[in-house]
Order: sequence, then structure tokens, then C-alpha cells
Amino acid sequence: MRDPARIPVIVGVGQINDRPRDPAEGLDSVGLMEAALRLADTDAGGGWLARIDSLAVVRQVSFPGLDEIPGRLAASIGARPRLCHMTASASGDSPILLLNEAVNHIAAGEIECAAIVGGEALRTAAQLAAAASGDDPSAHNLMRTATSRRAPSYRQRYGLTAPVDVYPLYENAGRAAYGQSLVEAQAESGEIWSRFSQVAAENPNAWIRRPMSAEQIIAPSADNRPIAFPYAKLMVANSSVNQGAGFIVMSLAMALARGMPAARLVYVGRGAAAHEPEHVLQRDRFDRSPSMAVSLRRTLELNDLTSADLDFVELYSCFPCVPKMARRVIDWPTNKPATVFWRPDVRRQPHRQLHEPCRGQHDRPPSPGRRQGPAIRQWRIRHPQPFDRPQPHSDCPRPTCPVASTFRPRPMPSAVKSPGWMRTTQDRASLRPIPSSTNAMAARNPASSSRERPAEPASFQ
Repeated sequence: MRDPARIPVIVGVGQINDRPRDPAEGLDSVGLMEAALRLADTDAGGGWLARIDSLAVVRQVSFPGLDEIPGRLAASIGARPRLCHMTASASGDSPILLLNEAVNHIAAGEIECAAIVGGEALRTAAQLAAAASGDDPSAHNLMRTATSRRAPSYRQRYGLTAPVDVYPLYENAGRAAYGQSLVEAQAESGEIWSRFSQVAAENPNAWIRRPMSAEQIIAPSADNRPIAFPYAKLMVANSSVNQGAGFIVMSLAMALARGMPAARLVYVGRGAAAHEPEHVLQRDRFDRSPSMAVSLRRTLELNDLTSADLDFVELYSCFPCVPKMARRVIDWPTNKPATVFWRPDVRRQPHRQLHEPCRGQHDRPPSPGRRQGPAIRQWRIRHPQPFDRPQPHSDCPRPTCPVASTFRPRPMPSAVKSPGWMRTTQDRASLRPIPSSTNAMAARNPASSSRERPAEPASFQ
């Protein structure tokens, strides 16, 4: 049996939304990260942040003037990690990338405990910029201006600047490759997005909690204007939010030594990544993503799984074309949601049935106290639990949220590491309109099955 000191498990997660009435009272990106980590620490039982060996941060774009973010964040949470770093760019695959790095460090015996976090205050930043200039916040699209801080590239000179300019290339190329009519392609997008909205409606951490039908999502209207063909507003990523998320991962030995209940541990499987040309116009096609296909298939292979073994998945979903490509790789049907965040059945029905008396505590919406001014706001950062998470109670074994996918357990294969992967993650120097790297990771919660815990450590290839 493998050494528990080299088996990584996720023990705590935290998410935060910041909706200040006055943007001057809003949290910046670092404030969101701090609040998210404190929530993750509370979720894990408290007292972990001072013990982390590694702090990994997703680069933010909301406040370009913020510098030394990892060090500043470490100081604010009272941590002195030996490893402290930030991704080279803001990218959707960064959280899984950083998780992969952390579990590799744990599996190698280099660290015991790590925190991964990200946060963006794009809404507050746009409102502050608008207040300073006297115009509307919609005039301050930081996702577009982030790419204008450098000399324009060839594609940018022709209008391919922001993500919303580039993803439609994949959408239209994919529609042709799948043999779909425009009506059929839009119907598929609407079906996927409608199921996303249904999951979000049950998630207290979702920014918009309003279920919508497929027809509402794809039909242009006064509230759903065309953005970039064939996408309408409700079909594209919403950057006008203030959100942060973080989680804590540590060795199984460390978790058990502190008396962490086994039902709360999420075992991290082995992951995979692949890299495409950094520049979009250097890629040979737009009807599929080779890096996505390699990452997903290799992750299944490394964990001795097939698509039929998957109970839930979390597919990167900034624009419809991305989960459309991914679901074809893993043969995921449109009638099953491609997201799992806070689904009431994600931990399977027995938990809901056995612990119905405490279910209301988990579903309780955030308190309006978050809008009560700077004094309350600062107190919430230091003591976030009363406002943003239910009080822990020992009679409920509610596990932490899954990461990437949850599957029916099988014994994990032996660990394999790829020495060349670290180099590829350090070469990212720009905000990519579509990920040139794709990361995938498998995870399982042992509470969902009576089978024994896996004996092998996780690793990343």
C-alpha cells in the first residue's frame, strides 16, 4: 500500500460573490482571493492556512496595478509557504493546472499542504473606471483592454482581439464539421446552456440564479442582444462579475492526523494536459481542439476509465463551442448537464435522504450583510463563515465539492510523472482568446461508494 503522506486529497473549498452597492466598497481581486481561502479553510475545519507549504494563484486582469499578489495574499492569510507563485496568464485551464501541480508536489513528498485560489473583480473595476471617466461601465471591457496593453498582433489588427471575437470561429467551423444546420447547432447550444442555468439556479454561489429554457437562451430579444454570430448575450461568458474561489489540498496522512472525516475527502486522480500553438491563426483548424482531445482521452486512460464510467463531468464552458467539442470527445449526451457545481444529487441521493434535517443549512442563501458597508465587509473577510457559509455541524458528513469529474471508483493505477510538462506551463505570456493548453483531472469521493479508498497516489502526465 502506498504511503498516505503521498496521496493527495481535497479537504476544503470556498467561493464568494461580492455585490457592493457602492463600487468603492467592493473587494479587489486580492480581497476576493483572501475571502475565498478563508471560506475554504472554514470548510476544512479551520487552522490550515498558516500551515500551507504552497500557495498558487491564478493571474487576475481586473486590477493591472496590483503587484506581488502571491506574497501579499500569503501575508493577509497569515501563511509563509515555501512555494508561492502565480500563473503567467489568466486562463480557464489554470485552476486544474495548478491542482495538477500541487498534487504532483504532494505525491513526490515535496509538500504536505497547498492552497489554490483565483478571483476577478471585473464588475467593480469597470464601475470604478466608469465613475472616474463619467461614462457607462459597459465602455470598460477589461477582457478586451487586457490585450491592448501590448502592441497589437496580426490577428488583433483584424479584429480578433477578445475571446468573443475568436470563439465564434470554432462555433461556425464546428457546425460545418458536425453536419448541422444553423437551427440544429443553436438548438444544441440552447440545450447545454439551459441545463447549466438549471444547475446554477440551485447553486447559492452562482452569480445569476435564474433557470432559462433553451428557446430563451438562443432567441434574440431586448435583453438578449446579438453579440458575435451566432452568439447572443445569454450564450457567452459573463465577465461582469466579482467572484473568487479557492481550495485546499493536502496529503491523506495530514488530513487523517487532524481527524478529518473520511466522508469529506475528495481523492484526486491523475490528470493530463496538451499544448497547441499559442497564436490562434497558427492552428490548423477550428472545428476541434487537439489539446482538448488528448487531455480528456489521456485522463480517462490514466485512471483506467471509459466515458461510460463517468457519473458527472465539469466541462470548461466559456462559450458553447467548447463543451460541444468536449462532449463529442467523451461521448457526453446533451440531456445530461455538463456541470456539477452544487447539484443537490451530486453526492447521490442517500446523503440527501439521511440528512434532510440539516439540508436547509447547506442551501441557505448568502446574507444581505455583505452590503452593509466597509466595517461589515472587513469583518466578513476575517470571519467569513456567518455570511457566506453555513455553520459546520458534526452530524452531517457533507463532502467537499468535486473537481473536474466524479466517477465510480476503481483502484488507481500507479503514478506516472512527465518531466517535460512544467516547461509548457511557463511559456504562456498572453491572455489567450481560446486555451492553447487544456488540462483535465479526475476525482472521486469515497463516500459515494462502499469500496475501499485507492491505494495509489495521484499524479499528472
